Amino acid sequence: MYYYPLHPPYFLLLVGLLIAVTSGIALSGTLKVIAQKWPRERAKNVKPKSSLKELLVPFLGITGGICLFLTSGLQIFGFPTFLALGIGLPISLLTCLLVWLQLGSMLEFVERQGMQSLDLDSLS
Repeated sequence: MYYYPLHPPYFLLLVGLLIAVTSGIALSGTLKVIAQKWPRERAKNVKPKSSLKELLVPFLGITGGICLFLTSGLQIFGFPTFLALGIGLPISLLTCLLVWLQLGSMLEFVERQGMQSLDLDSLS
């Protein structure tokens, strides 16, 4: 049987997108602040503290926005609410978990090797 909601969640789709974009801007600004602190901490011979705690709130905002966006998008295309949640939540949460783990490993790598280690253009 074909299912189509009477009132598709277009508003929730836009809200999810807005949450994800604004949280992404906040994450970008926080990363820039963290990267600016590193040379000063290295000059003082202070071991840089873990930066992941500062990034948790913006990253959770991105995760929530993506979950809302993906679930609402699936509902707009005719998926029932429980099925949209059953598909959208695991996909977005797993993807965000993998990105979080990669971000953490990249920050540790940069703290150990320096920012020049990420410059792939100089290797050619």
